Amino acid sequence: MPIFRHNSLWILETAASGYAFGLNPAGLLAHAYWGPRLPFPSDYPLPPNPAPWASFNGAGQLTPEEYATYAGPKYTDPSILLTLPDGVRDLVLTYEDEQIVPSPQPELHLHFRDAHYPVKLTLHYRLYEDCDLIERWVTLSNQGPEPLIISRLFSALWNLPPGDNYRLTHLTGRWLDEMHLRRDQLTHGIKTIESRRLTSSHHHAPWFAVDDGRATEDHGQVWFGGLAWSGNWKLAAEVTDFQSTRLNIGLNDWDFAWTLPPGESFTTPAAFAGITLAGFGAASRLLHDHIRDHILPHGKTLHKVLYNSWEATLFDVDEPSQTRLAEVAADMGIELFVMDDGWFHGRKDDHAGLGDWWPDEKKFPAGLAPLIERVNALGMDFGLWIEPEMVNPDSDLYRAHPDWVIHFPNRERSECRNQLILNFARPDVQEVVFSRIDKLLTDHNIVFIKWDMNRNVSEPGWPGAPGDQREIWVRYVQGLYAVWGRLAERHPRVIWQSCSGGGGRGDLGILRLADQIWVSDNTAATSRLAIQEGFSHIFPANVMEAWVTDAGKELIPLEFRFHVSMCGSLGIGGHLLHWSEADRALAAALIAQYKEIRPIIQFGDQYRLRSAQETACPAVLYLNKEKTEGVLFAFRILMQYPSTTPRLHLQGLIPNRQYQIEGFEQPRSGAAWMADGLQIDLNDLQSTLRRIKAVPS
Repeated sequence: MPIFRHNSLWILETAASGYAFGLNPAGLLAHAYWGPRLPFPSDYPLPPNPAPWASFNGAGQLTPEEYATYAGPKYTDPSILLTLPDGVRDLVLTYEDEQIVPSPQPELHLHFRDAHYPVKLTLHYRLYEDCDLIERWVTLSNQGPEPLIISRLFSALWNLPPGDNYRLTHLTGRWLDEMHLRRDQLTHGIKTIESRRLTSSHHHAPWFAVDDGRATEDHGQVWFGGLAWSGNWKLAAEVTDFQSTRLNIGLNDWDFAWTLPPGESFTTPAAFAGITLAGFGAASRLLHDHIRDHILPHGKTLHKVLYNSWEATLFDVDEPSQTRLAEVAADMGIELFVMDDGWFHGRKDDHAGLGDWWPDEKKFPAGLAPLIERVNALGMDFGLWIEPEMVNPDSDLYRAHPDWVIHFPNRERSECRNQLILNFARPDVQEVVFSRIDKLLTDHNIVFIKWDMNRNVSEPGWPGAPGDQREIWVRYVQGLYAVWGRLAERHPRVIWQSCSGGGGRGDLGILRLADQIWVSDNTAATSRLAIQEGFSHIFPANVMEAWVTDAGKELIPLEFRFHVSMCGSLGIGGHLLHWSEADRALAAALIAQYKEIRPIIQFGDQYRLRSAQETACPAVLYLNKEKTEGVLFAFRILMQYPSTTPRLHLQGLIPNRQYQIEGFEQPRSGAAWMADGLQIDLNDLQSTLRRIKAVPS
């Protein structure tokens, strides 16, 4: 059993890791160990029970609590803050009992009560042994006769082994410039990364990796994790004066309050974390496996090569224009045709129409059915773009319900991209949006939806809210999940893509609903290499929708643009009617090649051989799980002359097995390809794709 008691410890073991904590003699739930799995239960250390440090720091200050409350002389950052009915603002927990659930994924639930008040706190743990991951969440229950106020309730507190010099790796960015990898030394105090935008945001990703400053892509101990939440979130990494480093992660407590009525409970979103001894690359591969095996709605479903019409026609969509594009796309071997913005009632540009989700009568006088039937007759599936959370003031929906948007009374309603945000916290908004999208999917043969969100929040008010307006930050996301979840349940064969002006809502929470994420609105291939690399630290290739577009076509060869997009779930977004016959023929050949290798790319192990964020010659390798087939991509962007492309050292091969690499005459052992490497010479803006196959033994 991977969860068991030994003496005063609870021990959680995955395939390669061990995690231990227990009640110390002072009655505090103290973290004891998080590292490689140990051979015997007796190997795990007992929960620490430190003595106070003079009168200024009590024992609680020095104890690495498994979940830190605000109580007594403790001055570390707490995981929970609340106000009880009589104004008391701390929580003194006493252990009540445990519950161990053996399957399908082993779970541990620890129940605590306040020493005086009728408040119950449950810490939840779920193990994913195959992926070396622990999932944690918290439930707070009000069992008294009066409401209490929650002002902070994090999902998990992760304690690192005692020591200094930890380094935090995280992702930053902005629209068109997402997924920059940052490595910051953690020093005394609290470093915070967060989102206050109603989405997980382009600017920071709810993900972290921590090491002792010596880990590399291939070597070293790395602790890593993330939060499954698509709204405001916060990560607070604290280094104390007593050689302790801890990370609180969960809902952002900025501008947040939640009234918890008698008899009700509040459950946090899930946090995930794990440890590896094999560097940042191994951490990514564990997350990739977890996402594919345990999170995605459609699991390991091969994603089809799609064409999206946005860059070709913008808002000027109609049946003839889309049909012409579809006919060319089908000839190239594309499998899914997606019509983007501009198809619905009143939509001439971005000033009108959002909220009125039915076909525009002028553009599609017979509705969408004739176009969909033509696309299907060409051998392709049909997909559609929607933006259900938004409304234009120039729309029938807004004119009928101007109070349905997020706003403050007596304040101007800021329009971004000429649109406002529908308040998905409201049940009436949820019902109308669900009904309109449900009808769209019921009446048409649509198997793919790109769900977009093209602005962040402002004036985050909810006049007439049933409780504190600050609950909107959570209730909005809960409403989003409810609407999207109902639609997914009613239409199970639809593949959903999460888009928010690119990567503005890419997180483990949205992947319970969407199988893909649109990574960035920046489709320039040279930029995408770095963006896609940052993205890959969290997400597997099948989640990464990557288009070949006309961006940079004057300088960047079509083959280079294809190779970049073939590193993920391939899509095409260029104006096909403007492509030459030669370009269409090359595209058709590359699409056919991608179809052959996509099981390896979408479901295999990814190795970042050379960083696109650190070098002009990035390279990435994909190997199937059996290590018998692989695909190597190598690129050269721009280098100073005279210069040669650096030698490549492969990873992940079976050392004593021979491999044949396309373009090399003689097979060599996996050990040789990894240790001695191979030389591939490229010119500026040149790329190559090489198949790798194990020699039959």
